[in-house]
Amino acid sequence: MLQKDKQIYKFSAYGFLKNLRFFDPFIILFFREMGISFLEIGILFSVRSIFTIIFEIPTGIVADSYGKKNSMILSFVSYIISFIIFYSFPQYGFYIVAMILYSAGEAFRSGTHKAMILTYLKLKNWNDLKVEYYGYTRSWSQKGSAISALIAGAIVLFSGQYKFVFLASIVPYIMELFLIISYPNELNDYEKSVEEVPFFRKIYNDYKVTVKNFIKTFNNIHLVKSIFNSSLYDGLFKTIKDYIQPMLKMYALTLPVIFFTKDKQGIIVISVVYFILYLLTSVASKHSATISKKFTSIISAVNISYLLGVFLSIAVGVFYLFNYKVVAILIFIFLYAFQNFRRPVNVRIISDNISYKVLSSGLSTESFLKNIIQVILAPLLGILVDAYGVGNGIAIISCIVFLLYPFIKLKSK
Repeated sequence: MLQKDKQIYKFSAYGFLKNLRFFDPFIILFFREMGISFLEIGILFSVRSIFTIIFEIPTGIVADSYGKKNSMILSFVSYIISFIIFYSFPQYGFYIVAMILYSAGEAFRSGTHKAMILTYLKLKNWNDLKVEYYGYTRSWSQKGSAISALIAGAIVLFSGQYKFVFLASIVPYIMELFLIISYPNELNDYEKSVEEVPFFRKIYNDYKVTVKNFIKTFNNIHLVKSIFNSSLYDGLFKTIKDYIQPMLKMYALTLPVIFFTKDKQGIIVISVVYFILYLLTSVASKHSATISKKFTSIISAVNISYLLGVFLSIAVGVFYLFNYKVVAILIFIFLYAFQNFRRPVNVRIISDNISYKVLSSGLSTESFLKNIIQVILAPLLGILVDAYGVGNGIAIISCIVFLLYPFIKLKSK
């Protein structure tokens, strides 16, 4: 039975506050308001992906060598400085710096808090409660995302500018910083090596091991296809997902004015749709195992879901292009929920094709490829949208990913 002690409420508060990212529903509209082209937006997203790759190993070493709690503190300091720059310095060069700091925050945080929860359960001898404990805390993250969308809408509605979402995001992240500081020191969970190795030597050694493991994965063709299948689709989804924002804004302009101006109606539409999105993703994630059992095999689930997801992405672009905006938006909403079904299935197929001893290396390879794909696709989509519009851009880039299907189709072993 789940033990609801003081720390579980702290872990839950962490998830809730972390997801109060008020800028998420308006990030592209913010950049457009600042006069930035879609290509430049794509480059910013590429910078984020590149530096996430670069920072992943050094930040992992910091967490292992100097403590997970200390790593989390550095994460939220990086986030807060990033938000301050986005709000205070409306210049493209500063936005690049802010994206790099945001990437550092992501790298310091990624996986670290989950490890702290597992450490706590180990200390309490509650290892058999992993699923219940993590599920309970994760539910608060989903609630945070849903509420965040509504608050973000209210902030933009009454401030009249998108940049205030970054200023507002500083508040929950400062609260998060103090929350992490209040965690018990035993959750730092670090060990000093008997033989001290210089920090940069550790980074070099870990990069060498990562490259070696990356090359090793290519010895198993089924594993390679599984990783590329997952990375390509996830890379596509993460590249196009924020383009629902300009779609929603344009749709709102076609609605009759009721209580607010057309611009403000757009803000309301976006915040309500994102609220619904986050509720749907929560439900989809919860029932992913049940849905996957409807397929004849896990391999057919991966293949069919890849094709279905890419076809739906193409359909978003085509319907939007022919002015069926409502249909395009509804498909986009479904894609968000669909992604949360597909992700657990991909993790399972990768883990089924790799030794447990090197599972983390396999998943790290997948994460690396996913970021590389985003680095390529994000600017490409920006160029296409600038030249041909949102609908055409999404349809073309989705077709490219579809054409790669024969190379990453999984076959029964």
